[in-house]
Amino acid sequence: MKKLVFAGAGSIAEALISGIVKSDLIDGKNVWATNRGNAKRLAELEKKYRISTSYNVKGLYQRADAVVLAMKPKDAANALKEISPYLEHETMIISVLAGISISTIEKAAAQPMTVIRAMPNTSAAIGLSATALASNRLATDSQLKLARTLFETVGIVSVVEECQLDAVTGLSGSGPAYIYYLVEAMEKSAVEIGLDRRLANDLIVQTLIGAAGMLSKSEKTPEQLRTEVTSPGGTTEAGIRILDTQGVQDAIISCIKEASLHSRKMGSLLSQQLEKTVHQ
Repeated sequence: MKKLVFAGAGSIAEALISGIVKSDLIDGKNVWATNRGNAKRLAELEKKYRISTSYNVKGLYQRADAVVLAMKPKDAANALKEISPYLEHETMIISVLAGISISTIEKAAAQPMTVIRAMPNTSAAIGLSATALASNRLATDSQLKLARTLFETVGIVSVVEECQLDAVTGLSGSGPAYIYYLVEAMEKSAVEIGLDRRLANDLIVQTLIGAAGMLSKSEKTPEQLRTEVTSPGGTTEAGIRILDTQGVQDAIISCIKEASLHSRKMGSLLSQQLEKTVHQ
């Protein structure tokens, strides 16, 4: 790839830039970044990753092989309106904008272009994201492979239908927050039963790492693994009984369903706003 442009320079953009540069997938000088006006932030990225930065819109987007839309969703409308006159037919658009549909981006581009939506999560910052990709009909196998390779520098990648992205958002996009919420509760309980918070945190984190490793490497289902830990009349069974009584599993299911539904609603609203702004 001769030129990759990041429109937006936030945490997800930095995670991808870091993964791409560290993996030597693309030479840093061929990776470009821009934002609305935070020159200090661009200078930091340029120095840290040895990439290129610019506010020259015309020069920035011309002859770009791919443009990653990584601004805040609320800024997408104005950004696309500014960018679209300089996008070329061959340029691939990769969007990490939650909720904004492929069709909306196609309309904003005002010409037939390859559009790929990606839903990574914040664990991309340490190279452990779970990312889902969906593309429009113009995406070639080689373009989809390239997009997949870009996101594999920050974790695992799955290709899905666009209609599944709201579910992905509710599950793995927001997923890290659910885990952190659980850890908060575990830390509070640890203090209440007499453990030092720092010690508790070490124990909890290692327990999560171990459980994740078991889920990843074992051929057993989560239910089977849970059952193996839960001896009849034992401590785990006593704890699980409380979780069942409190309806924790049902609450988690409702949580993910609600997050997915909200993603769909938010996406519909953002898409309407974006289309309205672009065509003003």
